[in-house]
Amino acid sequence: MSKVSALIAAAAGAALVAAHGHVSHIIVNGNYYLNYDPSTHWYQPNPPTVIGWRTAQQDNGFIEPNNFGTSDMICHKAATPGGGHATVAAGDKITLVWDPVWPESHIGPVIDYLAACNGDCETVNKESLRFFKIDGSGYDKNTKLWAADALRANGNSWLVQIPADLKAGNYVLRHEIIALHGGNSPNGAQAYPQCINLKVTGSGTNVPSGVPGTSLYTATDAGILFNPYVSDINYPVPGPALIAGAVSSIAQSKSTATATATATPPGGGSVSTPTTSPVITPVSSVTRLPQSSSTTTVKSSSTTLKTSTVAAPSTTAPPAGNAQTKYGQCGGSGWTGPTACAAGSSCSVLNPWYAQCV
Repeated sequence: MSKVSALIAAAAGAALVAAHGHVSHIIVNGNYYLNYDPSTHWYQPNPPTVIGWRTAQQDNGFIEPNNFGTSDMICHKAATPGGGHATVAAGDKITLVWDPVWPESHIGPVIDYLAACNGDCETVNKESLRFFKIDGSGYDKNTKLWAADALRANGNSWLVQIPADLKAGNYVLRHEIIALHGGNSPNGAQAYPQCINLKVTGSGTNVPSGVPGTSLYTATDAGILFNPYVSDINYPVPGPALIAGAVSSIAQSKSTATATATATPPGGGSVSTPTTSPVITPVSSVTRLPQSSSTTTVKSSSTTLKTSTVAAPSTTAPPAGNAQTKYGQCGGSGWTGPTACAAGSSCSVLNPWYAQCV
């Protein structure tokens, strides 16, 4: 290892505890769905009903390789199913947006799986889920970029496509970043699995076979115990093979939300979900992974959806100079946003990485 590589590795090792993140929301055909926020919803007596699974990931932390064989690896720590789902059509593209901004040092692959629930995903036994891989992007030798780099460049978001021939039914989407900044040491990689309930519509007939979430990787797999700081990187994306017809990644592009949707509970109907409409910002730039040369766009929906008027917690910083809103982030390792809270709330330190206006 060169001196420069050694210094980079040492710096990354010192930053091991500063790595965090979760999917804050998804966008489907222009519709914004709030996801489970472990840094705020965990502490609320009546959190909103969302499509994402509830997890004990209050520190935005990770699963270490020594625990890859435990149930925590299925959908993150102590995960339980989300109370609702989002409806998508086979062939649709879903944008998953991470919060906070993924650290530049936390290089690694981005991988997506699906698992049929064979019933309602809201009540499924996670041990019964069998995951099949629908994408898995690692390192591109031509551009010298990792998939996590592409995610950061794409507005901290990742675009995944539901297989067009997938049989209609209820599925759990397991979306994951594996950070390899410490992967050159045993038990040094970091897995950040995120699970979301989907109802897939369409006329497809394909339900690929899969494997339990506890059997996706081992601590010594070549793509887990891996030194990313060598001069010539040949990275094997870990986990089972891609299903037939799948590609490592579709072309990555940003999506714009035009409406706010709420999670649908089992059996349909509606829920009263505390939420606010996202700030809609027109997107003109497109970031693509070098693995694909095609252009991908996400259709915007003109549907107007009814939402509650109760404000939801936010981890997005307001404009510089403004006080943070109640339930917003006001401190923590690496935080560069406001540290003052709006009238009626104060900044409370939850852990070394996250402080919240409460």
